[in-house]
Amino acid sequence: MTEQPQPSAPSAPRYVVVTGGATGIGRATALDFARQGATGVIVTGRRKDKLDEVAALHPALVPVCADVSTQEGADAVAEAVEAWGGTVDVLVHNAGVHTIGAVGSIDPEAARELFAINVLGTIILTNRLLPALTAPGGSIVFVTSPAGHNPTPMASVYAASKAAVDTFTRSWALELAPRGIRVNAVAPGWVRTEVYESHGMTTEQVDELFQQAATSVPMGVTGVPEDVSRWITLLAAPGSAWMTGQILTMDGGADLVRARQV
Repeated sequence: MTEQPQPSAPSAPRYVVVTGGATGIGRATALDFARQGATGVIVTGRRKDKLDEVAALHPALVPVCADVSTQEGADAVAEAVEAWGGTVDVLVHNAGVHTIGAVGSIDPEAARELFAINVLGTIILTNRLLPALTAPGGSIVFVTSPAGHNPTPMASVYAASKAAVDTFTRSWALELAPRGIRVNAVAPGWVRTEVYESHGMTTEQVDELFQQAATSVPMGVTGVPEDVSRWITLLAAPGSAWMTGQILTMDGGADLVRARQV
């Protein structure tokens, strides 16, 4: 029997935008795309020094200092996209902030800022870049949280913002499917990043926090940014072309414990 020729595998995404790419999950994701052969990876953030540090790690990384919760920031990203030809294969919405507050004492200004970054910013940047997103074949990946689908006392505003992101994931997936653009999300649990120290915690305090967190995780361990970034790149890969509207929770089984307790 004559062996039939097999189609060649699709190439990796060439042009990628990762918001909040200076640290943590965003940084790991940008590096993963670059190391997997992306031609260009735009990383956004509000701290130029951190962006420059990341950009020095790989020649494919392009730093864009911008607040993507604003139209001006989205325009800055779009200008960088136009500089390399006006095409985006993957848009990763990773930028986000966290706040805590009990019912009755939630700071309205902090809540407004959180929604501006976690929710409104994804709308503004998607509006600006959607015409450049490859169709068919483009991919949007959100970074959300188990808080988006679980009760989260003392962090209800953050949880509400992530619930909005979960809804975007499913609704936009249906809207964009006819154009061949996929929309998915990852929902990581406890992941150790620089954010804790940047909020004023000492290294010892963060160590203690994550040691305690690990006791609530069935697998007994918390995550690192690379645990999440590998799934972001996988969701965006051409090999996942039949997957859309999905939210992948990765938390060592903690969601299973919550489900059992209901």
